[in-house]
Amino acid sequence: MNIHARPVVTPQAEETLEDLADSLAIPESTYEKAAGSYKSLGDFLNRPASSIRQFDPQVHVQGSFGLGTVIPPSSDAEDYDVDAVCEFRKLTKSQTTQQNLKKLLGNEMFAYARERKMSKPVVEHRRCWRLEYADGAQFHMDVTPGLLNGIEQRALLKAHGLDDRFAETAIAITDIDHHAYGIVSADWPRSNPRGYLKWFVSRMEVIFEERKRELIRKGIRAGTEPIPVYAVRTPLQSAVMILKRHRDIMFVSRSDERPISIILTTLAAHAYNGEAKISEGLFSILNGMDRFIVRNADGSYLVANPSDPTENFADKWRKHPERAAAFFEWLEQARHDFTHASELSNKQLITEILAKSVGGGVADDVRKRSAARLGAPAVLTSGLVRNEAEARRAPPRIEGDRRNA
Repeated sequence: MNIHARPVVTPQAEETLEDLADSLAIPESTYEKAAGSYKSLGDFLNRPASSIRQFDPQVHVQGSFGLGTVIPPSSDAEDYDVDAVCEFRKLTKSQTTQQNLKKLLGNEMFAYARERKMSKPVVEHRRCWRLEYADGAQFHMDVTPGLLNGIEQRALLKAHGLDDRFAETAIAITDIDHHAYGIVSADWPRSNPRGYLKWFVSRMEVIFEERKRELIRKGIRAGTEPIPVYAVRTPLQSAVMILKRHRDIMFVSRSDERPISIILTTLAAHAYNGEAKISEGLFSILNGMDRFIVRNADGSYLVANPSDPTENFADKWRKHPERAAAFFEWLEQARHDFTHASELSNKQLITEILAKSVGGGVADDVRKRSAARLGAPAVLTSGLVRNEAEARRAPPRIEGDRRNA
């Protein structure tokens, strides 16, 4: 475990980090467009003619769109990855197989795509079905079928002496590679996206509630309406967004080794201590996130899923030790880059340094925001930094905060 002193962050660096977080925040209209897409699918699955209506299918979002930590794609070649779950609430594991459940959802999604005259085919992945939207939309939606599994999950966690606070919303999901995929079995892969969201919000609960009240006070949101998580941006969410973009740029030519978002998000939420400023939250996270990685006696690593402690988000590190090495390499580089930038007082220099870590396009937007604070014209860079230029030539990213595909 490395102990790092928190740097003294200059006011100029604090403002630059705030501008950086604002530059990475996607428009609320994009969230609403994604929400409209999975609501539309949910309505379709419950229409009178639906072949699965009797099973009470309920669609809800998961992953970074649910957590409010989405960042824009690094290039026009990439899509927003919208992850959703379709829960069959009136069907059980004793009544079907994973394979049949997957087929039931797939048949309806094909029908949905035909009715909506979607030009791209529905594609099957390991755990989910993918809806590809028109090119201009720049997003696809991965929908994983699942069954309610809260009672079984609570019993499993209690038997192992593990935390079962979030077990109520657990689901059983499908996986083509699972040994019992084609047979009726009590043994299904597990997931708990709603439990994970509840845990994530609990890690920022005080400031999250404060900022919700602020939105209501300012009249931005009505007090009688439920306010979605994505509409309330906290330092934890901002820090996760910044670190994800830093990771994307650093691993643009090594995508197979890139630390997955669910590991970054989980460790960041563990290390966050309710700080009110982005810089304070960012450095609490950078300084402390590796403390929540367990090194087992056999040398393997454990990053437990807080909503299902029997799941190890770092399970693939055993087979691919280069991914573990890449995570620690990234962490040290992020500590260096943000510490260096935070101690400077020249905004132009701070932004130039950050441009190498987050991409020239984002850095130029930060310059514009900084200039707007001062009422002066922004001075833009002559071109993209090398890493972002590479990112624009990179293949599309399909990895989201959940591991569905």
